Parts: sequence; C-alpha cells; structure tokens
Amino acid sequence: MARIIAGQGKGRRLKAPRGLDTRPTGARVRQSLFDILAPRLGGSRFLDLCAGSGGVGLEALSRGAARVVFVDLSAAAIQAMRANLEALGSAGLRAEVFRQDAQTALRGLAQAGRRFDLVYLDPPYQSALYEPLLTGVSEQRVLEEDGVLVAEHFHKRQLPETIGRLVHFRSVRVGDHVLSFYRHQEGPG
Repeated sequence: MARIIAGQGKGRRLKAPRGLDTRPTGARVRQSLFDILAPRLGGSRFLDLCAGSGGVGLEALSRGAARVVFVDLSAAAIQAMRANLEALGSAGLRAEVFRQDAQTALRGLAQAGRRFDLVYLDPPYQSALYEPLLTGVSEQRVLEEDGVLVAEHFHKRQLPETIGRLVHFRSVRVGDHVLSFYRHQEGPG
C-alpha cells in the first residue's frame, strides 16, 4: 500500500481504487519528483491532472503546497481521493476535487481565471491524452509564466520537445517511468 513520503502527512497510508484502471505513482517516482520540485513547492498552487487516487497531489499538500486541485474522471478514483484527503486532516481542506475529463477541466479552470505554479499530468500510459493535455495547458494559460509542468510517462514514449508555448527542459528516468519537465518558452508567446 502506498504512503505519503514526507511532510505533515508522512507515513499516512493512501487508499487506491481496486482494479487496473488506476496506476498509482510509485514512491520512487514521487520521491524523485518532489526532490526536484522542493524549492518551488512551499506556498504553490498545484494542479494534479488525471490524479487517480491523488497520491502526487496529496504529497504536494503534505509538503506545503498552498492549494491543490485534483482532476480525474473515474468515480472510484474520486472516492479514494476524497477518503485520502479526509485522512490528511486540515491539509486536506486546501484541496478541490473535480470529477471531469481533464481537457474539460482545463477549459473550466481557465475560464475561471485559475492559474497554477505547478501542473502534474499522468494520464494512462497508453492513452492519446499527452499531446492534447500539453497543448491545453499551453493554450488555456493555466500555467503561470514561471511555472513548471511535469508529465509522467513510460520510458519508451517520446513527448514533443516543444508544444504550443511549452518547451521541454529536463527529463528524469526512474525505472520504466520518465518525468518530463516543461516551462514556457522565452520571449513573446
């Protein structure tokens, strides 16, 4: 069973829905991710797209993110996520949960003027959602100008070097998983 690695909720067990529809992000991947994001995390606004049971966003809350928005379409994932947030106590009150398709959620967040310092996207590895979600984050302008987007994907899947206003600037491989980091391109956009 997965646990929160560090921060206020350290050691707390995370519930996950049964079955193979949700693939929780493993502890090694989360540890690598948050080691890199640590300088940016405190007080940040964090968007967890295709959140599953919410392990990444919960870790962000535990480590000091000011606000986390979780998005997932699966009812079972949302149920597990809500239970995990409740177990996190007061930190869970700094979260919002949307049961929506990620592309629809991006449009809604943009229309509401919501912007994020950190965006994490982790769609099912075999899905065709990576490029549309990267494009959506760029076009909808939900990522702050100095923000960072991280896409988790299978190591054999290549993501674009640039897409819309986003440019790839770092990759970290952890086992079969890769964390690809994007930020806004320099100059007019």
